[in-house]
Amino acid sequence: MTATTAEATRERHPKGLYVLFTTEMWERFGFYAMLAMLTLYMRDAVDGFGWTTEKATSVYSWYQAVVYATPLIGGWLADRFLGYRNAITIGAVMFGIGYFMLAVPHQVVVFYAALVFLVIGNGFFKPNVSSIVGNLYKEGSHLKDRAYLIFYMGINIGAFVSPLVAEYLRDRYGFNVAFSASGFGMILCLAIFWGFRKTTRFADRPRMLDQVTGANAAAVTENLPPAAATEKSALEQVPEWKRIAALIVIFLLVIVFWMVFQQNGSTFTFWANDNTDWNVSGIISNAINPFWIITLSLPLAWMWGWLDRRGLEPSTPTKMALGMVLTGVSLLVLYFGALAGGYTLPSTRIEKVGPAPGQYWVQVPEGLRSKLGLNTPPTSIEVTRTSGGITGTTKVKVYPATSGQSMKELDLAGIEATNDGQLRLASARRVSPWWLVMAYLLISLGELMLSPMGLALVSKVAPPRMRGLMMGGWFLATAIGNKLTAIGVFWDVWSHAKFFLTLSLMAFGMAVVLFVLIIPLKKAMPGV
Repeated sequence: MTATTAEATRERHPKGLYVLFTTEMWERFGFYAMLAMLTLYMRDAVDGFGWTTEKATSVYSWYQAVVYATPLIGGWLADRFLGYRNAITIGAVMFGIGYFMLAVPHQVVVFYAALVFLVIGNGFFKPNVSSIVGNLYKEGSHLKDRAYLIFYMGINIGAFVSPLVAEYLRDRYGFNVAFSASGFGMILCLAIFWGFRKTTRFADRPRMLDQVTGANAAAVTENLPPAAATEKSALEQVPEWKRIAALIVIFLLVIVFWMVFQQNGSTFTFWANDNTDWNVSGIISNAINPFWIITLSLPLAWMWGWLDRRGLEPSTPTKMALGMVLTGVSLLVLYFGALAGGYTLPSTRIEKVGPAPGQYWVQVPEGLRSKLGLNTPPTSIEVTRTSGGITGTTKVKVYPATSGQSMKELDLAGIEATNDGQLRLASARRVSPWWLVMAYLLISLGELMLSPMGLALVSKVAPPRMRGLMMGGWFLATAIGNKLTAIGVFWDVWSHAKFFLTLSLMAFGMAVVLFVLIIPLKKAMPGV
């Protein structure tokens, strides 16, 4: 056994990891409970605002972009002035205020103000709790990758429980009461973090300890004697600018992953809600991804440890490239799921009230006109409600809308209206939820190869004095990817099959680029 391997075997995870595990678990409970409901809430005409899918997707993409961009500022403020623990506290308070504001019904101004508080809260909280995790370990520790996997499992326990709680509360009390559960989650988060603050005190920002005479800043941060850091590692011998440049390349490449992955709060939720054959809302689908993360995290951490002891563990950039491949495959599963349901046409939305009570005009795409038997296509068709209100199960009668043409009732068996006013071919668009479950299995494996590995990479490669700032850079890349989730505005324009295939090809493209760059990245980041 080599000296390095023996040292890694003796090293143990500190107690602070488990405190941060629980802290982050409750913070993510609040974050993902809110996110699971957000787009469906905006589309809901009763509890929410009755917005179109396009508008809900646009607001979602902007929120996700800004909420992940502010960690760049929060990380810098923590590095320079606040310290990680103070920044986390400010973020937790802001989060709580925002969630309780969402409990106020039917107030658009309050709704947008709540999102602002959540954006600020995430900016202070997210990069700095991740930075403290890395600071619990000495430089070059072989446990860092596994620590971030364990930490990531805490994130996903919160993310798994939150949609279940959100679905239960929304079903019985409505969206606004369900949002308040996120606020109570933040109260627990803050209580745990400060109740056990002694376990993380030594891992606060490096600049607090810069005044220690004759000590290396990184060694002091890790609570090690100065002698432990006198000999520079291969990574420390690489110029800082080159290490930062390598991280920026990684940040740019993972933007596509986040664009694809964060569809889980918008188009994936819409597909689960409108196209999947089960008796729950799309909110519950947001629990599938964290279920797989919880199930797979520890076995994957064990596998990395087993490979490491034999000198076979892949480099972090290689893991990330494999994760991108798995992401592309997951979207192929959804592509075939859309084809299996026979749905290759965009949906149709009711746009305005027609000339008589209970009648609506809808614009019909060319392909859907053919499906409905309107082979001599009018520019629009008229939809008449057959029972009190358009719901998820109400069948509708469809007539040609050409002036003076006799009304012709079409086959009703495959046509129904959703509760947000969409016409759909019911029998063709409902598919087994197993398509969704299997797709989430693959994208969750991809996530485990990318997201916690990225956090660990920043912690290992970034200079200690810039760790909070560079962690913010990781979240800035996440923010750009989240803004690009606005590709979801094509959900009602493209077929679902085309939408999923487009995302899949983008993921495969980035995987190829990552594999090409592995060698130069490894030279800039030796030992990771």
